[in-house]
Amino acid sequence: MEYGLRICAGQTFLEPRSLDPKVWLCELILPHWAKDRSPDRNHPHKRRFTGLYRRKKCIVRNLWIGSGLLMIMVATPALVLAMTLATTFLSFVILDETA
Repeated sequence: MEYGLRICAGQTFLEPRSLDPKVWLCELILPHWAKDRSPDRNHPHKRRFTGLYRRKKCIVRNLWIGSGLLMIMVATPALVLAMTLATTFLSFVILDETA
C-alpha cells in the first residue's frame, strides 16, 4: 500500500492512499507474507491457500451452523455437549490432510 504525505498547519501526516478502513487496517497490521494469497511450497500453512481446503472449510462452517441451530432448537445440556463433541470430531476429520 502506498502512503502519501500531507502537510497541514505545519505538521506532516502519513495517510493511506486507500480510504477503505478495513483495507487500511489490514495493510497496517498484517505481515507482508499474510497478504499474498498464492500457495508457496515453503510456507508452513500452504494448505490454507488451496481451493480444496477452502471448500472443506465451507463444509465445516455449514456443519457448525446446522449443528448450532439444532442445539438451539433442542437446548438440552446433554445433547448440546454431545453434539459439540461430535461436531468438533467431524470438523477435524473433514479438515485432516493426512491420507
